[in-house]
Amino acid sequence: MALHFELVTPARLVRSEDVHMVVVPGTEGEFGVLAGHAPFMSTIRDGAVKIYKSENAQPEEIQVQGGFAEVSATGLTILAEHVAG
Repeated sequence: MALHFELVTPARLVRSEDVHMVVVPGTEGEFGVLAGHAPFMSTIRDGAVKIYKSENAQPEEIQVQGGFAEVSATGLTILAEHVAG
């Protein structure tokens, strides 16, 4: 089962895809999200969002600055203040 992941900024949609897992730099520490995760919201700190496209894949890292992460029944959405690149 795949996790639907979206990364957005106030200006644009950066990424929208199905992935295996995403590790988010939360303000209280990093947390991993898989499909079926319990719903919650968290603020995020500056750091790397790690995207695992499959179970044994090496992560792709995207640098973000501030924002929020929301896990819901439809997946994970990160609203970042700024995304590098």
